[in-house]
Amino acid sequence: MSNNFVQNMIQGLGILVVDDNAYMRRVTRMMLMNLGAKSVYEAGDGLAALEIIRIFDPDIMVIEWDMPVLNGPEVMRIVRSPEVFPRPELPVIMLTDRARRSDVVEAMRLGAHEFLIKPTSPKMLQDRLLSIFCNPRPMVQIGDYYVPEPRIRRQAESAHPRARRRSDRLARQREPYSAHSRGSGNPDLF
Repeated sequence: MSNNFVQNMIQGLGILVVDDNAYMRRVTRMMLMNLGAKSVYEAGDGLAALEIIRIFDPDIMVIEWDMPVLNGPEVMRIVRSPEVFPRPELPVIMLTDRARRSDVVEAMRLGAHEFLIKPTSPKMLQDRLLSIFCNPRPMVQIGDYYVPEPRIRRQAESAHPRARRRSDRLARQREPYSAHSRGSGNPDLF
């Protein structure tokens, strides 16, 4: 992808940066502006973020996990409520210093499109923006959660027939072993 295309795409986006740390908001805004963004909104807490979404209708939200008033997960629960919130499909990048796998899983379960760990680089931020807008995923209801369609499902459905066969074979290999699938060996070995 050419730099011109990327810069033009990012230039047309309205991006909301939500972080209680003013310095981190400024750093993120500067990275986005250096990537070509022209419309960057800022919010210092989750409540202000919800208000900005209602008023300015940004194209994407970059949000911190830990904030006062409403934290990142609480904002995500509100935004991902199609029956309550006007923009439940708003793409979200969770940008946080939380690096535990459980936090990443929780962010994805709550409906984050992407997850970045602070400190990040302009290149990583650009890659996440491109991932969201060049490979859009429809929002789907999975149980009680309204989330972007999981990539694994999309990749398997859109894969080449040979790749689908390989994917099916790998899925069968992950199934629990049965006495029949182990052959004539000792069934107590597994």
